[in-house]
Amino acid sequence: MSVRSSAGRVRCPVCARPQAQCLCSLIPRLWPPTQLLVIQHPDEASHALNTARLLVPGLVNAHLLITESLQEHPAWMRRLQDPRWRNELLFPGEQAQVLLPAAVDLRPRRLVLLDGTWRKARKLVYLNPVLQSMAQVCLPAGLVSRYRLRKVPQAGALSTIEAGAEALSVLHPGFDKHALLAPFEALIEGQIRAMGLARYQQNYGAASDPAVE
Repeated sequence: MSVRSSAGRVRCPVCARPQAQCLCSLIPRLWPPTQLLVIQHPDEASHALNTARLLVPGLVNAHLLITESLQEHPAWMRRLQDPRWRNELLFPGEQAQVLLPAAVDLRPRRLVLLDGTWRKARKLVYLNPVLQSMAQVCLPAGLVSRYRLRKVPQAGALSTIEAGAEALSVLHPGFDKHALLAPFEALIEGQIRAMGLARYQQNYGAASDPAVE
């Protein structure tokens, strides 16, 4: 069933794109051993270029939770404190350790991603002590975002789908991150084409872009 946006446009209920621009045919169904939980700040849910809506459907064992307070979701509070699981927060805090495959710990692994601006992500951590209590991990340095329609707030900043894809490829060598990123790449390229190369270069300072010809 399709949904209608506040502007009256009919959108796909899965990828949230206008029906004529639906990306669902590019979304895979991958099943890595690590479970992902994406906690999305409510302000991000209506963003036209939100990538969590492309990440979660591409993974059989991923979940999207739209909330500012986990207190409203006691079942998830219990899961995130369950010692039978290795729960980790992907967040570049001061105590964050670089993400590595599990060498000895054989517990099932759950990785929590925060979807929102840096300010909103920090607010989610501040408002939820359960997130503060979790082990924090970060991605290896040197990664470059392909999210060419946003000016990144700091070096190494990635979109939510890129962060999820990179994390899973670190944890599970051989994971097909390119399949997971396919709808994201199509989204960005489509938006640049609709914008026009001249306007794109003016707004984002791109001297050239191989994806736009």
